[in-house]
Amino acid sequence: MSLVRKLLFYISNIVTIIAPIALLFFPVDFFDKGESICLSVQLAGIECYACGLTKAIMHLLHFDFAGAWNFNKLSFIVFPMMGVLWVKAIYDIQGKRMPGFIGKLTYPKEA
Repeated sequence: MSLVRKLLFYISNIVTIIAPIALLFFPVDFFDKGESICLSVQLAGIECYACGLTKAIMHLLHFDFAGAWNFNKLSFIVFPMMGVLWVKAIYDIQGKRMPGFIGKLTYPKEA
């Protein structure tokens, strides 16, 4: 593994691990205010399936289930999947392989 690739591996995994923990220190309504930056809303004026997902995940992190449901119902599917990827990042940073199917997911090989 090249130095740049190894550096990117560690940076991406550390950010994946630290980001949810850092978001716990922000207030639950931190992302609730302001204009949408979604391209679908900006260009066409139509909300996409992911609109409100960041706000909903933030509410789920703070155990505000009703608020999360109101922003985006898909957050209840996305949040557990993000949890699995978070645990995988912890395993990866330690150099261990996560058990099961998720542990078999790897980064592409260098050419």
